[in-house]
Order: sequence, then C-alpha cells, then structure tokens
Amino acid sequence: MGEMTVTTLEGQQRPTTSPIAGEQEDRNGRTFVRRLRTPRRPRLWFEILLIAVSYWTYSLIRNAVPEQKSQALRNADWIWQAEQHLGIAVEQSVNHAVNSVTWLIVGMNYYYATLHFVVTLGVLVWLFRSHPGRYAATRTVLFATTAVALLGYYLYPLAPPRLMNGHDFIDTVLVHQTWGSMASGDLKHMSNQYAAMPSMHIGWSLWCGLTIFALASAPWAKILGLLYPTATLVVIVATANHFWLDAVGGMICLAFGIAVAWAWYGAMPQRLPRDVAPQEDRPSLLPAKVRARFKA
Repeated sequence: MGEMTVTTLEGQQRPTTSPIAGEQEDRNGRTFVRRLRTPRRPRLWFEILLIAVSYWTYSLIRNAVPEQKSQALRNADWIWQAEQHLGIAVEQSVNHAVNSVTWLIVGMNYYYATLHFVVTLGVLVWLFRSHPGRYAATRTVLFATTAVALLGYYLYPLAPPRLMNGHDFIDTVLVHQTWGSMASGDLKHMSNQYAAMPSMHIGWSLWCGLTIFALASAPWAKILGLLYPTATLVVIVATANHFWLDAVGGMICLAFGIAVAWAWYGAMPQRLPRDVAPQEDRPSLLPAKVRARFKA
C-alpha cells in the first residue's frame, strides 16, 4: 500500500514510494509517539503489578551486585577523608549524640526501616486517586531515579559508616536490638550491605517531599513535604547508615529521573493537567476519514 511503479528506460518496472503515502506514514508515526506520551488514566491492577515487579527486580539486581567488601571499605575511607578535608565530617558526632538518647534513636531506627516504603507508597496512592493526569509522569521520575541508582551500586561499592573499621561508629540497630535495617542483625544476609551510594532513602524521600510540595493545596502539607526529606537526612546519618555524600548521590539520581520524565512528557509533572482527558479527545492512530466513518 502506498507504492506506485515507475518504468525505466530499459522497460523494467520498479516500485517507488508515494510522497503522499510517506507523509501519511510519518504523520501516523508522530501520532503514535504523541499518543504514548499523552497521560492516560492509570489502571489499578497494572500499577500494583508494575510496582511489585519493579521493586522485586530492583532488589534482585541490587543484591546481585558483588559486595566487593575490600573495595567498599577503601571507598568509605576515601569518602570519610574527603569529608574531613571539606570540614563536613560530622556523621560520627551526630551518631554518638543521638545514640545517647535512647527513645530518639530507637524511633529513628524504626523510621529508617518503615517510612521509606510507607510514605512512598502513600504518595503513589494519593497521586493515583487525586492527580491521575500527573501520575504516570511522576511515577516515571521515581522509576528512573531508582534505575540509575543501580549503576552507582555496581560502579561504586561503598560501606556504610557503621561497618567501617577503626572509626567507632555505632550500629544503632544492633546496640538497641530494634527491628530495623535489612543490613543489620539477622536480616543482614538478605541485603547487600555495601550498596550505600547513592542513598535511595534520600532519593525517594526527596521525590515524596517535592511532589507533595508541588501538588498539595494545604500549606501544612507543603511544609510536611519539605520536612520529610530533611528528617530523613538526619536519620540516615544518625543511624550510621550513610554519609552526607551518599545523600548528594541520591539527589543527583533524582535530578536524572526528573530529566527523563521532562524529556518524555515535554513538561514537568506538576505542569501536566491534573485530570486525564476523555478518550475521545485524545489523538487517534486512525486517519481522519476512517474516524469520521465510525462516527457517522
């Protein structure tokens, strides 16, 4: 379809593409891409399946990365020395100070173990229900952020401060016998302990905070949105699970995720319509004449 024949001087015929057909195919191709980029109403079963499979895949790949203990410890020593040189090596002081207040550090242990998942899933549910037009783009930011973090785990194994040798950091989960980090106690064999860079506790919490700040209407919700990643930063340092620079790595990953979503959807997620356009208002792959025939 869309081809015509041309007779050459030798009397042979060869097919050639019709300019009109080529333009139509090109238009249909652009329409197809535009349709993929148009936000649709998310389907609950698909989103649950997608999140479950994606997190399972992320955990599988993260834990499959070779632990490279010796290299991870050398990298931790380098990070610690770099922070000391920059005058920002306060992790040990924060770790010891907070550990001296039992109720506070126990609360932070549970904060570290639970809110990372609970708040992130809560924000996804809120977007699904209240901002369906922005859901896919915002979810894309989270997924791209998490995906690029896997490169950091593979390329730069890093021991958390609590596992460093000779630096007197306190593993607060072990000391206070709280259920907490998957990398401590009886659960340590279920998680790669040397995948601390970048910090997805910061990547995810900052995603949550910025999303709430950008889309929530209540001022108190916006304030809580900004406080959440701030509190998370204090928690990951106080529990000796991360360096400050791990948090910077998480922020860089989030910036990458935002860039991916912006490049695909052509706008920041919060700039997209809150609601999804009706089906009949979306671009169609069918030519105009065919659509008109169905409407007749």
